[in-house]
Amino acid sequence: MSRIGLNPITVPGNVKLDIQPGLVKVEGPKGKLDVVISERMQVKLEDGTLTVSRPSDHRDDRAQHGLARTLINNAVIGVTDGYTKNLEIHGVGFRAAMKGKKLELQLGYSHPVTIEPPEGVTIEAPEATKITVSGIDKHMVGQVAANIRATREPDSYHGKGVRYAGETVRLKAGKAAAR
Repeated sequence: MSRIGLNPITVPGNVKLDIQPGLVKVEGPKGKLDVVISERMQVKLEDGTLTVSRPSDHRDDRAQHGLARTLINNAVIGVTDGYTKNLEIHGVGFRAAMKGKKLELQLGYSHPVTIEPPEGVTIEAPEATKITVSGIDKHMVGQVAANIRATREPDSYHGKGVRYAGETVRLKAGKAAAR
């Protein structure tokens, strides 16, 4: 039994839902999102509470039940509050700067790395070593943050690179520890 799928979603008053088979359109103060779910899932909105139910206990239906509920919940949270990912840059001479809407990173390569955010995602660099990625789509915000981190992942010997805020990097001992 899906514990996540059975949880109801509380829909705030400023969020409008358009429920169709296989598609839920969510509109709120920050924007609009379309959530594609399995057509077999039944979505019902009653008194500001949204519930997702499945037609049977078949393995595929059970797999889609919790997924559909989570995707809809993420969209409701996204159009009301939005999502934010914070990244930090560690390393001497490593820095970030905004060039218009594009993010330009100096990460020890012979060239600057330029990242252009997709539609609906904003990137900010309030400091030279801090990056903020924000938007209403949780998947897109996470993917853009992962792409920025992938430009120079934290080095396991020195800890240099781009990492998520609060992420700890376990450093290896290196050659000097063998003596």
